[in-house]
Parts: sequence; C-alpha cells; structure tokens
Amino acid sequence: MADVAVIARVPAAPGQRAELAKALQMALDNVEQEAGTRYYLLHEARDDEDTLWMYEMYETQADLESHMGSSWFAELGPAIAPFLGGRPELTFLKPLGGKGA
Repeated sequence: MADVAVIARVPAAPGQRAELAKALQMALDNVEQEAGTRYYLLHEARDDEDTLWMYEMYETQADLESHMGSSWFAELGPAIAPFLGGRPELTFLKPLGGKGA
C-alpha cells in the first residue's frame, strides 16, 4: 500500500485551462522516471472550465519529498505561472485501501 497521496486543485486563469494543461505536460513527462510515484494523473473539472485537478500517489513520504525537491519540479512553477488563476490548493492524504491501492 502506498503511503501518501495528494489531491491538488489547480486554478487556471480565465480561458487558460488548455494552456495550463499543456504546460503541466512537463510534469507528466518527468514523473515517468520517478520509481516511487505510483499515480500522477491530470484531470479537467467537468463543471468548471477554469480548474484542473491532479491526483498523485507515492510509495513513501520520502518519494514525495524527492519529487518535490527535483530540479524539474523547481522549473515547473515558472512554466505554469502565466496560466494560473491562483495558488494551487494541496490536500495530503494517507491511503487506507480500496481497488487500485
């Protein structure tokens, strides 16, 4: 069972959701190389054209810290900043069980 999960609400500037999603592709590409990243999924909100959601799951807290401390992650903020409509909201969770866990 993975140890930590994150749900992130990522607000886009009005009309910039598609551009924000394109800018986040850098993150999607980079996590492919992270052994401790189990899930890293980008979603569009169906009821809000200016919101993206990320669902992330990591094997351990150390894997999350490695992810957030990587050099590419430091570059992510400036890459997505022009398309953001506010600060991303992160919720940290501990998975307890279920299908796919």
